[in-house]
Amino acid sequence: MIRAGTHSGRRCPNPSAKHVLTINGIAAGGTGVGRLADGRVVFVQRAAPGDTVEVEILEEKPRWLRARVLRIIEASSARRTPPCPYYEQCGGCTLQHLAYPAQLKAKSQIVRDSLQRIGHVAVESPAIEPSPDEFHYRNRVSFTLTRLGSRRVVAGFHALDEPDRLVDIAGDCLLTEPALADVWRGLRAHWGENANRLPAGETLRLTLQTTSGGDTTLLVEGGFGEGRPDALVDAVPGLISIWSRAADGSIRPLAGEEVVREQRNGEPIDLSGGTFLQVNRGAAALMEDYIAELAGDVASQRVIDAYCGVGIHARRLAARGAWVTGIEIDARAVAEARRACGSGAQFVEGRVEDEIGKVLPADLVIVNPARAGLDAGVVEALLARPSGRILYVSCDAATLARDVARLEPGFLIRSVRGFDLFPQTAHVETVVELACATS
Repeated sequence: MIRAGTHSGRRCPNPSAKHVLTINGIAAGGTGVGRLADGRVVFVQRAAPGDTVEVEILEEKPRWLRARVLRIIEASSARRTPPCPYYEQCGGCTLQHLAYPAQLKAKSQIVRDSLQRIGHVAVESPAIEPSPDEFHYRNRVSFTLTRLGSRRVVAGFHALDEPDRLVDIAGDCLLTEPALADVWRGLRAHWGENANRLPAGETLRLTLQTTSGGDTTLLVEGGFGEGRPDALVDAVPGLISIWSRAADGSIRPLAGEEVVREQRNGEPIDLSGGTFLQVNRGAAALMEDYIAELAGDVASQRVIDAYCGVGIHARRLAARGAWVTGIEIDARAVAEARRACGSGAQFVEGRVEDEIGKVLPADLVIVNPARAGLDAGVVEALLARPSGRILYVSCDAATLARDVARLEPGFLIRSVRGFDLFPQTAHVETVVELACATS
């Protein structure tokens, strides 16, 4: 484990304070949750629901504390030995110490608790659709590379609870698809002394994305210059292109192929180096099928697909007779959506908060925002010109709950279901169906 910057510092008022706790749940960030005798909540990494543990207090606040496990007095039946050799220190995974059914149960509780606590909506614990693959499921992974001086290079994930440290990760991470792992091994072997075939600079963010056919792209963020990208593409089997993202968010190709061919739902998709697709292709297919099922008979209906990316939902629904308007800020994704979708759909390039009010109302609105959730302007537009239904696809239970509460005057929850796109982590994808309260 390598220091990658200045230590952030943490307050530990009484390092010798030790307590025995029973862990009764998992918080949204993946920590175990227990309580002191005075009622204060204690968050404990690597603890499992049902554990009785002795902990040491690391940080204390008026209403909560953070602690680490000193010893497990009684192990939960949900606990297992983590299979990854990096897990003790690495922050890439948070739930690997839980058996997979226990992970799904914890994620169901995270979604329910967020909707109840933040959204003030009483719901049952939703079903969580398991991933077809518990390990080796990620087709896109971001690593941090740091040059430490004396030509020492480390590249991997940030350490657990220590963002200023890196855990050096070779090609044996249990999250990555095999083809991606092979390219990561090759990249590490061929990036040269002090990683001089990559752009210069102390810290780089390296994102690898692999297609279903095994072709892999590299997106480099940070640093300066280009390095020797052509040499890397020539040297690393499976690496077909290298791209660079500038500080303003713009992306440009550095070497290799500018168009990457992919398949989703049996349909071809042309991608660039920075185009977003869900990282778990198997679980994403299950979720996309579910969304199409919820949409139902859309023939002759008006549908808005907001934050549509390359238009996966739009393509399906347009083929079933809907008139679809997709909204997306990524110009390359919009170009691909227009190329592939044909008649029955139009795509608007721009921010959803700027464009959605111009095309509302609709019979069905699909929203799939980033982790920050819906902009306030989107909520206002949805309430001002209400549509029949909203399908809200969320990657963050807290912002989902906040937005459901904002929409509640005009829309009511009809169904909630989770999809485990991120096994071994506390992240969960959730699909909420909302119906117009006046329809």
